[in-house]
Amino acid sequence: MQDAVIFDPNPADAPATAGDATTLDARGKREFNKLQKRLRRQVGNAIIDYEMIGEGDRVMVCLSGGKDSYTMLEILRSLQRNAPVRFSLVAVNLDQKQPGFPEQVLPEYLDGIGVEYHILERDTYSVVKEKTPEGKTTCALCSRLRRGSLYGFAEEIGATKIALGHHREDILETLFLNLFFGGSLKAMPPKLLSDDGRNIVIRPLAYCREADIAEFARLMDFPIIPCNLCGSQPNLQRQVVKEMLAEWEARHPGRLESMFKAVTNVAPSQLADRKLFDFAGLEEKQARRQADRIDIRQES
Repeated sequence: MQDAVIFDPNPADAPATAGDATTLDARGKREFNKLQKRLRRQVGNAIIDYEMIGEGDRVMVCLSGGKDSYTMLEILRSLQRNAPVRFSLVAVNLDQKQPGFPEQVLPEYLDGIGVEYHILERDTYSVVKEKTPEGKTTCALCSRLRRGSLYGFAEEIGATKIALGHHREDILETLFLNLFFGGSLKAMPPKLLSDDGRNIVIRPLAYCREADIAEFARLMDFPIIPCNLCGSQPNLQRQVVKEMLAEWEARHPGRLESMFKAVTNVAPSQLADRKLFDFAGLEEKQARRQADRIDIRQES
């Protein structure tokens, strides 16, 4: 297929561009290059598999200041240089007006690498703190407000795709959160049409391991901005699930890879959702197959 060459994971002109990676010894540089190529390959494969980016797309890269979104932006920039399809990138940060947020960090970084960007100011922090009862987690409301602000802004700037920095473990954690606490078997899809039908959301890091992203971010020396609103909350269900998955992987290496493969290999007939599979019609299907078998025997 022609599409298979759209995002070459190993071009000749894809050197390290920033941070500690430029000061590594020969062995360290080899390991960094292997890591960078692996991330490029995985992001490129995800883009191809789910047709995330096409000719003329304007991709809004949601940049939070965390390791995942920095890595996503850097890998997309690297792929963009060699892609035979033309697409543009625009970084957008939502300044939620959290106390102590270092407002200068992202503009200085983005100016330094020459990326088009916007800082969208919305005081969702005050809304979240006001509306969330004492002792309850802020994640659900914060996420909803953040998503609404970013979706609306994407239309304002003409973005055709919205790129979020969720990786493999984020997808698996969401699967188990919904399974344990939501009574549903769903995760985060690599590509999504928003509920109002106005935006297409993509997750280019869907195939990437969190450990690889963390190491890449460390070597690139990205100016990480921690989220004090989320990370400071005790007993988050997601954190409990994250620790559970990490323990499973430590005791049984390869388990997360197997579980992620399962997310991409669903058999509706082996579950119990009547909307996804016609269990009521199995008798009719059986009768048709029996009739076909009888016809074949008669002809022979």
